[in-house]
Amino acid sequence: MTMTDDTTSSVPADCGGCSLHDALSAPAAMQRREFLRAAGLAMASLGLLGIGARDAAAMPSVAIGEVTGRDGPTATTKQYAVPAADGVAIDRDNSVMIARAAGKVYAFALACPHQNTALKWNDHDHQFQCPKHHSRYTADGTFIDGRATRNMDRLAIKRVGAELVVDVDTIYQADDNPKEWAAAFVPA
Repeated sequence: MTMTDDTTSSVPADCGGCSLHDALSAPAAMQRREFLRAAGLAMASLGLLGIGARDAAAMPSVAIGEVTGRDGPTATTKQYAVPAADGVAIDRDNSVMIARAAGKVYAFALACPHQNTALKWNDHDHQFQCPKHHSRYTADGTFIDGRATRNMDRLAIKRVGAELVVDVDTIYQADDNPKEWAAAFVPA
């Protein structure tokens, strides 16, 4: 190995195309070009994954918070007030949606069953929608159309007085747990 100065060594000519040799001998402009290309592709991908501000404004939702926290033996449950009217309330911190429709109250996982994108409530159409692949669901979580292949995931729910108790760790899928999924609601 020959030395060109005190801090840089040259790579032997017989290296045979190893990646270290390629990296050290590549022109700096080429490295920058590759970096900028990769960074541009990453930014474009992130833009495709999000929804635009126009879409977000068209789908209003009510933010709610839990009544009690995750302490002690009830660590997997969250408590919410029973909704007074039909509509949807979203607790983003706990990935829970509470929906009241047709005299029943449901608790849903916030994620679309297709690729876990946060679902939105379209108050105009009274439907849940996935902003990523445009799957649509009825207010009771039944799949209508889109890329998803099944209904929304329901969470275990019960009513205790004027509060709903939602077990955020017990998820029912309509195709895997049809009886539990069908029964996962409380009267309004």
